Parts: sequence; C-alpha cells; structure tokens
Amino acid sequence: MFRIKSRIHFIYFSVDIALIIISFYWPFKFNPDSVPHYTSGIRSYLSIYFFWGVVLLFFLHNAVLYYTDRYLSILSESLKVAKCVLFSTILTALIIFVLKIDIFSRTVFAESAISLLLSLSVWRTIKRIYVRYLIQRGYANYNVLIVGAGGVGLTLAEEIKTFPYLGIRTAGFLDDTKTGEIGGIKILGRINDIEQIVNKYFIDEIYITIPSERKIAAEIIQKGTKLGRSVRIVAEYFSLPYRQVKLNYIGVIPLMTYFEKSGHDTDSVTKRLLDMVVSSLILILLSPLLVIVGFLIKLESSGPVFYVSKRSGRKGIIFDLYKFRSMIRNADSFKETLKDKSEVEGPIFKIRNDPRLTKMGKFLRKYSIDELPQLINVLKGDMSLVGPRPFPVEESNKIENKHIPRLNIKPGITGLAQVKGRSDLKFTNWMRWDIWYVENWSLGLDIRILLWTIPAVIEGKGAY
Repeated sequence: MFRIKSRIHFIYFSVDIALIIISFYWPFKFNPDSVPHYTSGIRSYLSIYFFWGVVLLFFLHNAVLYYTDRYLSILSESLKVAKCVLFSTILTALIIFVLKIDIFSRTVFAESAISLLLSLSVWRTIKRIYVRYLIQRGYANYNVLIVGAGGVGLTLAEEIKTFPYLGIRTAGFLDDTKTGEIGGIKILGRINDIEQIVNKYFIDEIYITIPSERKIAAEIIQKGTKLGRSVRIVAEYFSLPYRQVKLNYIGVIPLMTYFEKSGHDTDSVTKRLLDMVVSSLILILLSPLLVIVGFLIKLESSGPVFYVSKRSGRKGIIFDLYKFRSMIRNADSFKETLKDKSEVEGPIFKIRNDPRLTKMGKFLRKYSIDELPQLINVLKGDMSLVGPRPFPVEESNKIENKHIPRLNIKPGITGLAQVKGRSDLKFTNWMRWDIWYVENWSLGLDIRILLWTIPAVIEGKGAY
C-alpha cells in the first residue's frame, strides 16, 4: 500500500512539474519579443521561474494535493489550487519588485499565472473524475461500520448511498437497543461485539454517531486503534446551524469550534448578482427551446402556454409563479376530486401518474423543463435560483409551526430537497433539508446545489 501511495505521489508530482514548465514556456512562445537577448537577462528569467516553480510545488505539497482525498469536492480542490497559485504568484512578484528586475514582462507574468491556474486545476478535475469512475466500479472501495442506529446513524447511511463515488459501503450498524434491519441495512450486533464484527465483516473504518456517549466513544476509539482501523466521529451537534467547524488546540487539548450564523440577508449582493447573471444567461441561451416548447404545448391542447399559480414566498409574501402548462385546461377545478389519491405525506398534493397531465406535460415534468419560466420570477426578485421550493398558498398555510422557518428565505427553483430525491423524498425529510439550508446558507453551498441539480435533472428521477 505504501508503494502504491508513493507511486501515485510521484506521478502527481511529475505531472505538476511538466505543466508548470509548459505554463512558463508558452507565454514566451507567443511573445518572443519579451525574451531578453543577453545572458544576464536570461539568467534572471530562469532564476525567477525556478523560484516560482519551487515555491508553487511547496504550496501544493503543503495543501495535501499530491494524493486524491475522496471526500474533497472538485470545487474545493480547484479552490486549493487557486490559493497555491495566488500565494506563489504574489511571493514571486514581491521578489521581482524587491530585486528591481525591470526586464520582466508583465504580460508574460500574468499569462504564466493564468496558465498555471487553468492547467493545474483542469488536470486535477480530469484526474478526480477518472478516480471517481474507478471507485464507482469497485476500485479501492472499503467497508464501514456505523455505531448507533438512531436518526443520525440512519441519515449518515442515506448520505453514503447518495455519493457512490466515495467508494463507501455500509456493512451494517452496531446498536444496544435495536435489532433486525433499519433502512435496508442490518444491525450486526451490540456495541461490545465490535472486535468480532470488525474482523468478521472486513471493516475498514468505524463511524461513531453517538458522540454524547463519551465513555462508549472512547472505548470504541481505543479498540479501533488496537485493531488498526480508522475511526471517524459525527460532530455531536451536527444538526445545529453552523457554516464551518474548525479544530483548534489549547496545548494538547483539542477543541471543536462551531461558527454559528447570526443570520444572513438573502438579498445579499452576491446571491442576487448570481441569480440575475445566471438566469439571464439561461433565458438567452435557451430562448429557442422555450419558443419550441410553447408551440408544442399549444399544438397538443387548447389553453394558455403558461400556468400561473399563487405561491407563498419569503416571509409569506404571495407572488405569481410561472410554469409551462403541463396539464389540461382548468386542471385546478379537478383537484378536489383527486385529493384522496395524493402519494405524498403532509399537506403537499402530488400524484405520480396524475390523470390531468398531458403527454407533453409528462415529458416537461420529468426533465423539469416546465420550471424554466421561473427564471422570470428570479429576475423579478420573487425567487432565487436556490432555495426551498415555494408551496401553493393553501398548502403553505397547512405546514406546522416548526417548518415555518423555511419561509425566512426566498424560495428557489432548485434546492437541497430537489437534489436529495425530489418528489420521492418523504415530507419530513424534505422539510428537514429546507430548514438546514436556511440555517446554513452560503454562496458556496448555492453553487454546489446548482452543480448537483444538473445530474438530478438529467436522471429525471422523482419528478412528477
């Protein structure tokens, strides 16, 4: 195993060196006049670039970018690379300034920095996609044992299933109060049986989901260490609103710090700017498709192209939500006769095979094309690209008080509930994800949800 890791480290390191050399060379290729024609000038250039390359490699190594951390997202890895390039570039620019090397071309320097950022990020993205492809097909997979079959343990098991590219297989639970199966996963025994279970089921890692039981958790950590298995612990207050958890030390005592949010402004400049730019671009790029969809809707059935519905927005403000019409004309007048056939728990009305849907409407809903007119709602400011889905007014009025916080933020075209299962998601889980989003909002989270939405829409699962 050590040999394999060393080999991978060497390959990553070699690829980086090659890309750094190419990134330094190609700006001169297109700017030949910037190369000095005397020996001392060439030496200065080579010295600066050698220094820049060494510093960059040091930063990349220090950022632990010479092996593939399967828990790291593509975006997070690219941001790490960007920081390394930025810091090394600033340090190199400072050296050029201090040494007063005035022969250095600013254009070439800037092009080199941009080339470094693009090449080092792109190759790592390709590498991560390939590694995920291998992992999903069984390469370097490992078995985990979850200690605690309560709500946290079950949620963890569900999240593991959501991300198959992590290569994690839940072998089972350990629990002192439950037996049988939970969520399709077996309870393999009691917590005291951990040593036998770890050996019997070839467990690679142990996940503790009962951190409040500190004595038991300490014993599991000791046994896991003795058995040579990694042990991970779910943060004790993981359900509380926080944006980031950081581990600090006072002497030898580790302290887990929770950065709680004091609240956020959903109309913040960055979020609103992202909404306006992205929604405008999509509307412009997809305008031919929108025209074709409108024509096909009119061709199949009489009635308007758009369906306008009263929805509850932020702070309960009512607005008109736009969708492509996917049902027969006056479909709302038949809703009362179908209410007893709803397939979703709670106050929400949903039928998998709604008889009011048109043939075109079924297709539009499967791939969420009927939602595209809501980009107009985003431009108007009624909605955001990301947020809890807005319910019809009569359904929103029926939700429990504990779910009302979901209205503290603008509703969105997509959200955590939509990427976690869409209409197949249980209502309680739907509300849990909505409220978690409201309490933990960040621009980075919005970007991740938008990226997760693409495969969810293409798959078309849970949309009806």
